[in-house]
Amino acid sequence: MYYRLELDGTSNAYVSVTAIPRPGAGLAVGDGVSVSVQSADGANCSYDTVIVGASRSPQPITAWGARELLPGKGVCQEAGTYYVVVERAAGSAAGADDPWELELAPVSEPPLKKAAPTGTPETWNSATPDPAVGEPVDRAGGAGFSKAAAVEQGVWSDEIAPGQTLFYKVPVDWGQQLYAGVDLASAGKDSAFVVDALDLTLYNPVRAKVEDKGIGYGGGQKSAVLDPAPPVRYANRYAPTDPANSLRFAGSYYLVVHLAAQVADDFGDGPYGLTLRVRLGGTAQAGPGYAGKSVPRGLFGPDTETGPAAVDTARADGGTSAGGDPVMRAVAVGGIGTGTALLLILGGWTLTARRRASAQPRANAQNPTA
Repeated sequence: MYYRLELDGTSNAYVSVTAIPRPGAGLAVGDGVSVSVQSADGANCSYDTVIVGASRSPQPITAWGARELLPGKGVCQEAGTYYVVVERAAGSAAGADDPWELELAPVSEPPLKKAAPTGTPETWNSATPDPAVGEPVDRAGGAGFSKAAAVEQGVWSDEIAPGQTLFYKVPVDWGQQLYAGVDLASAGKDSAFVVDALDLTLYNPVRAKVEDKGIGYGGGQKSAVLDPAPPVRYANRYAPTDPANSLRFAGSYYLVVHLAAQVADDFGDGPYGLTLRVRLGGTAQAGPGYAGKSVPRGLFGPDTETGPAAVDTARADGGTSAGGDPVMRAVAVGGIGTGTALLLILGGWTLTARRRASAQPRANAQNPTA
């Protein structure tokens, strides 16, 4: 599937695509989604592929694409028409005709008021701090990115059922480091072992994966803890690899927890107790100084004049919409309209295109799932 982007010559553009297999779908290890951004003459600006993996448990998976304006990059640096190409990677033919829902989240990042250093710091605090402690506070995780539960430094209590995915978001300022881990409670028996049972994944404000941690489960209490990662800095975008490369924005970072459906086969339907531990290190710093506002507004921290806490307000009008701002418009090639939520079947996919409400009536609206 192809989607058109009309971009200026000064802003970075990012598009995440979240694919959602239906519960109970039969999946192969290689089932997934790939996303690329291409120029009008077919040059690849970026490419990303994400697969379900060894657990084969139906869950939301997110890939992303970008048109970045970087010194010396050479391609995809001009204003004009670009295309987001979304393809389904099929690990086997068995489930290839089973439609998945898609959610596209386009974002534009404004240029800086003045040039910033392009070198990434060589040293940073890589020590693992003590986990956050204290009396857990009940906080139910959300059912998708747009419904992620807001948390901050502290200890949070929830429940998770096999096959369920929970979303949380944490505001992280420039110069801060995010540390996080989850504890999965005991099932009360230890008669089996699920190799790929629990996944904890960290995504940045444009829904690009930063890092993840997966663990097995044998019925006893287990913990998944993310590896220490560098502080959030604008210059991280020049780092050669993740996690540093993705820690390029201040704003809301997403912690996504998935418990494999196979856990129910060996330990029961649950739900199972879940404890989320969040700690922030480092000292909040001034940002690089943007020359404009992000779309959606307030996405990249205080430099956008609204701050991370305003993400909820910015998305209340239609989630990750590009709104009416001419800097970035996402239009499906083939004629998707501009309703708040349009549901189409295209090439075996189910697409949810979410844009700001307009005078056009809503058609086939549904609640977002990512």
